[in-house]
Amino acid sequence: MKLQIFTQLNHSQKSAFAVVFVILLPLFFPDLFQPLGRASPSMFSEWIAPRPMHVSLLEGALQRQISVELQTSLWSPLAFQGWKPCTERPKPPSLPEKSRGYIQVFLDGGLNQQKMGICDAVAVAKILNATLVIPHFEVNPVWQDSSSFEDIFDLDHFIDVLRNEVSIVKEPPSDYSWSTREYYATGIRATRIKTAPIQATADWYIENVLPVLRSYGIAAIAPFSHRLTFNNLPSDIQRLRCKVNFEALIFVPHIKELGDAIIHRLRRTSIVNQAEAKYFPLEETDVLIKQQTGKFVVLHLRFDKDMAAHSACDFGGGKAEKLALAKYRQVLWQGRVLNSQFTDEELRSQGRCPLTPEEIGLLLAALGFNNRTRLYLASHKVYGGEARLATLSKLFPLMEDKKSLVSTEELAKVKGKASLLASVDYYVSMHSDIFISASPGNMHNALVAHRAYMNLKTIRPSMGSLGHLFQNKSVSWSEFQRVVLDGHKNRQGQIRLRKEKQSIYTYPAPDCMCRA
Repeated sequence: MKLQIFTQLNHSQKSAFAVVFVILLPLFFPDLFQPLGRASPSMFSEWIAPRPMHVSLLEGALQRQISVELQTSLWSPLAFQGWKPCTERPKPPSLPEKSRGYIQVFLDGGLNQQKMGICDAVAVAKILNATLVIPHFEVNPVWQDSSSFEDIFDLDHFIDVLRNEVSIVKEPPSDYSWSTREYYATGIRATRIKTAPIQATADWYIENVLPVLRSYGIAAIAPFSHRLTFNNLPSDIQRLRCKVNFEALIFVPHIKELGDAIIHRLRRTSIVNQAEAKYFPLEETDVLIKQQTGKFVVLHLRFDKDMAAHSACDFGGGKAEKLALAKYRQVLWQGRVLNSQFTDEELRSQGRCPLTPEEIGLLLAALGFNNRTRLYLASHKVYGGEARLATLSKLFPLMEDKKSLVSTEELAKVKGKASLLASVDYYVSMHSDIFISASPGNMHNALVAHRAYMNLKTIRPSMGSLGHLFQNKSVSWSEFQRVVLDGHKNRQGQIRLRKEKQSIYTYPAPDCMCRA
């Protein structure tokens, strides 16, 4: 009897302790139940390994057979399309006899937003016949990256390429040493222009900034992102923007060296040895192996937690994931997310859901990439971690990234620097045989433009078509592949002419390219 009472008390104590533990756990370990910083997924969400959302398609993809004809077409470089880079003016450029003053800009955002800002700053300096001070980069609030212009870009090369176009200085002269980021952050200043509208015209700068230059000799424009129009500008200004983008802005030597090391290791033969052979179905002939030997694809996988949350789409993680992303959305954007007004089916039909690693893997398989494809993953942090990448890794066992290809010592100079890491990925992407991005964004747009400028193969996923396909749970692998191939015949790097209001940084023709 005593033993029974003791056992009951022991059970009661254990139950009470368990209840107290559950109550206190969030207080001592809040990170388990809340999102971490914007750059990281919550630990709780990482524990939930998402199941494949498209099981039947995955089975078909794993058993896929690739024809010689499809492989030949896939890996063949783009044919010449009748366009060539064209950034030089008919007449040689020349500097004005006297500069009207100094232009400063303060740029925020990531690597590609900063690049666009630099190009626009050079163009504005040209419009005003002013001297450009090397742009100042704000500390990135998401990644806490304090990299400067000189940390990323070759400054001497930048100045040299533009020496006959625009006068450029590293710092304002001593008479203007007071004109700093800190100076403008502590009060209202007559030399700061903070009313520049989005897509401002050349006339706006002449009417509003030139008087400040004449009065004070210097003008600081902040904010400056997207503050210059793409329309109704002289052709020499448009070409100058592209000259900056594609010729003046090159990365510092250590970024190029790290990129070259990655490229060299990716181009090493991908033929497996006998010990590995059992993991790779013999689906290719010798012809197929030769087609892709020494070649690689870059996949820009933009699937971080910010994007997953902001899209308001369902990514197969169940109720726990939906609740975690909804809470994250509320914390960051206070519920002001347009997509959250729509159902998942509506969002996918409109092509507004980013492709998951599983879905981009199925797309690549349908396009004809086999399981010996060298796939380089260009991404910062994937929401869901390794569990989210499992299906993609299964489809493409030779998938690599920076960490798998280079040593800790080689990564030391760029570690923890989001802009430098993005620069390495950008450099490798520009040297890949094929580039594909899982969803639109600044990196996608920048590389689509740059590779079009260089006539390089670049696959643009048809988001709307894929959204419909992935909603059809009864579609067979053969039908899925047929629709994918038909829908992407003209989405592999073909030149698209820029239309009114479209960005010159996404569509370089016809402003920066000439008919050959």
